[in-house]
Amino acid sequence: MADRLLFVDDDREFCSLMRDYLSGELFEVSAVHDGLAALAALKAHPYDIVVLDVMMPLKNGLDVLRELRQFSRIPVVMLTARGEDLDRIIGLEVGADDYVPKPCNPRELVARLRAVLRRTQATTPDEREAAGVLRIADLELRPTEHRVLCNGQELGLTSAEYATLEVLLRHAGQVVRKPALMQAAFDRRLGPYDRSLDMHISRLRRKLGPDARGAERIKTVRGVGYLYVRDQTGPP
Repeated sequence: MADRLLFVDDDREFCSLMRDYLSGELFEVSAVHDGLAALAALKAHPYDIVVLDVMMPLKNGLDVLRELRQFSRIPVVMLTARGEDLDRIIGLEVGADDYVPKPCNPRELVARLRAVLRRTQATTPDEREAAGVLRIADLELRPTEHRVLCNGQELGLTSAEYATLEVLLRHAGQVVRKPALMQAAFDRRLGPYDRSLDMHISRLRRKLGPDARGAERIKTVRGVGYLYVRDQTGPP
């Protein structure tokens, strides 16, 4: 079954080319060309994933994403101008799941889309059954439901934040090196200037808050990686 994709970009020729390519990769593609039309389409129709350009008329992509996150957790891959690090950082802070620089390689875009969808969609019944609930102190991650609860309250995590946290929880009490964390959570190599992982960790810390002792749940091991604290009962 094809995944339903909304492609949002004001360059109609580019949209047409990408729609032809993505349709050949088993995506069911719809396209709109401004931010207001994007929000209207997302409220009216069920999509599996969105490709969203930053620079658009009427409402830019970052504002669309901010508004979208008020009513939906649908995965979003942002298209950003090459070299525009600020757009990427803001997009990840607002809740983007990944980004691809423009002009983009269609094969790279497909790879990113499939990686995001793998993180958000259960695969087979056997794999869903094998994915047990992870509990550490007041935090509970439910893989079959793709949900995280803290003190019984559900956290609104993006698919990227969820994937990052799941890897850390499965290795709680151990340092996970940044390249290994990027590969396990996002199925790609960590680039020398890629700050997306750090942004996801920063957002997770804000959403999780401190543990019962008032200490950070996710510790940075400088120059190495990150560690989710397993023992949350002792001194911070």
